[in-house]
Amino acid sequence: MAAVSLRLGDLVWGKLGRYPPWPGKIVNPPKDLKKPRGKKCFFVKFFGTEDHAWIKVEQLKPYHLHKEEMIKINKGKRFQQAVDAVEEFLRKTKGKDQASSHNSNEEKNRRNSSEERGKQSAGEEKRKASLSEGKLKKGTGEGKKRVSSVSSERGSKSPLKRAQDQSPRKRGRPPKDEKDLTIPESSTVKRVMTGTVAGFKWPPSVSEPMKDSDPHFHHFLLSQTEKPAVCYQAITKKLKVCEEETGSTSIQAADSTAVNGSITPTDKKIGFLGLGLMGSGIVSNLLKMGHTVTVWNRTAEKCDLFIQEGARLGRTPAEVVSTCDITFACVSDPKAAKDLVLGPSGVLQGIRPGKCYVDMSTVDADTVTELAQVIVSRGGRFLEAPVSGNQQLSNDGMLVILAAGDRGLYEDCSSCFQAMGKTSFFLGEVGNAAKMMLIVNMVQGSFMATIAEGLTLAQVTGQSQQTLLDILNQGQLASIFLDQKCQNILQGNFKPDFYLKYIQKDLRLAIALGDSVNHPTPMAAAANEVYKRAKALDQSDNDMSAVYRAYIH
Repeated sequence: MAAVSLRLGDLVWGKLGRYPPWPGKIVNPPKDLKKPRGKKCFFVKFFGTEDHAWIKVEQLKPYHLHKEEMIKINKGKRFQQAVDAVEEFLRKTKGKDQASSHNSNEEKNRRNSSEERGKQSAGEEKRKASLSEGKLKKGTGEGKKRVSSVSSERGSKSPLKRAQDQSPRKRGRPPKDEKDLTIPESSTVKRVMTGTVAGFKWPPSVSEPMKDSDPHFHHFLLSQTEKPAVCYQAITKKLKVCEEETGSTSIQAADSTAVNGSITPTDKKIGFLGLGLMGSGIVSNLLKMGHTVTVWNRTAEKCDLFIQEGARLGRTPAEVVSTCDITFACVSDPKAAKDLVLGPSGVLQGIRPGKCYVDMSTVDADTVTELAQVIVSRGGRFLEAPVSGNQQLSNDGMLVILAAGDRGLYEDCSSCFQAMGKTSFFLGEVGNAAKMMLIVNMVQGSFMATIAEGLTLAQVTGQSQQTLLDILNQGQLASIFLDQKCQNILQGNFKPDFYLKYIQKDLRLAIALGDSVNHPTPMAAAANEVYKRAKALDQSDNDMSAVYRAYIH
């Protein structure tokens, strides 16, 4: 591997954190993204994903040399889509090279034709000049003298030379065929030097117009850099203003997975309570990244798979907390969160000075504040860290973590947050993360209800639901969430990715949050009623997209 030289524009296989080797392309990083110190690395954009990162040289392999090997050991659907994207890119590049070669041949032919015409023209001028001189010799002596005099004045230049003097070249302009020749050469050189094609354009700066972009690459990891795009600069500015005005901060943890290609797990012992849709994916990623994890779940059978992967089993929440340095919990609602801490053999019984507890459940601010008080009263440290995402994002380690409380504990959780998520925010004092999470889910739940309402309205008015989705996917509302949920509805597949009963719970809590500050939430209230009807139709344990059924019954 060391003998293979890599450079800008090369296609490679890169190892990114928990993922298997993935196809990518070495590209120029954004201007604001600094290169990590230490070992030599390249900035790689990965096909078929939204990832791009600095990858160490020793974790890169040339694409073509290792293609067959990688295809044999990786059989996943997403992996195959990534390989297909590489092959499509290669086909497009080959087509452009052929077109460039064809243009170059045409220019060469035009140049040869032009030179031939120039030679013929010069020969014709010479022949005419010879005939003219022959005629002059036949004139009278006086005529000969006069012509000779005129000829001597002009004769210092041959007819061919005069023809050249009369050409545009005299005025400093190159011949047309030479100008044409510079165009394909310049285009080719530019392409080779920049290594760019339509599928590999960075987001434009303020002064650069948007050009065609490959759908595989359009997203930056927020934890990596400040985007040059105007919208991100505006958000950054607003966050700074918010920090100055409120004293709270909103930050994003540095993601060493993306920067260095690996995570250095904390040496602290990690506990995890609750192995539901979200918790299962989180624990799996903690284990993959080398963390020492002890698990507990109310239904003990759910622990078996993780024990096989290397986790330890805790018999009670109290035992997990007492034997671990940092214990995470992710349960369904405020009642479950309180029972976990305050109930028999609960978290509180295992808390000692220095023990850390991180609650990742989506609950109301009053609940999380109460839990924080009892934990701290026993000498423990507390952090709330609800997560935004779904089962798939949890499995992929791409959650967004909203944290608040003990800032030092937030930093101690860095490697854990990097394993389970793509971005983490610290929002200040306890309660802020709970409020923010409810607002996020309120928006998401209301949007889902609106999608379902639009699809049913299309159906009853004789419009194609698929066409509606196609139109939405081409407009400003286009998103992975929109496409996935609409596909669920069109296919009648409501396997839970985010339980309907939980989004309804979050809407209820968000409405209560609005009531507590006398702020109206009529849109959320209307959506909540639709979800309540869906629950009455036995859709609680289906995906939130099953709210669609509330409109058709």
